[in-house]
Amino acid sequence: QVQLVESGGDLVQPGGSLKLSCEVSAGAINSNNMGWYRQASGDQRELVAVLVNRRNTHYGDFVKGRFTMSRESAKNTLYLQMDSLKPEDTAVYYCRVYWIWRTYWGQGTQVTVAS
Repeated sequence: QVQLVESGGDLVQPGGSLKLSCEVSAGAINSNNMGWYRQASGDQRELVAVLVNRRNTHYGDFVKGRFTMSRESAKNTLYLQMDSLKPEDTAVYYCRVYWIWRTYWGQGTQVTVAS
């Protein structure tokens, strides 16, 4: 059983930065299919960033160079660095991992961008 624990969500002003973390258990940090999604109130969950193989990351169109996903295997942690945040980035951010034929989701972490 894989467990994902997100952290780092907070209230931040427009233009600010946050770094989200997702601690991944049971070796799944080595997955080649993992990423971040978000869901704003009343909206569908959407892709933020996904690792499509060991070296390539695909970002949602709205990212426009503002976010960077990275992985630190030694710490079993997936990160999402978010810069130049906008009010429309307000959402619950989820970590997702596909490992040994199953998809796992974390519980989510709230990001609120407001003055």
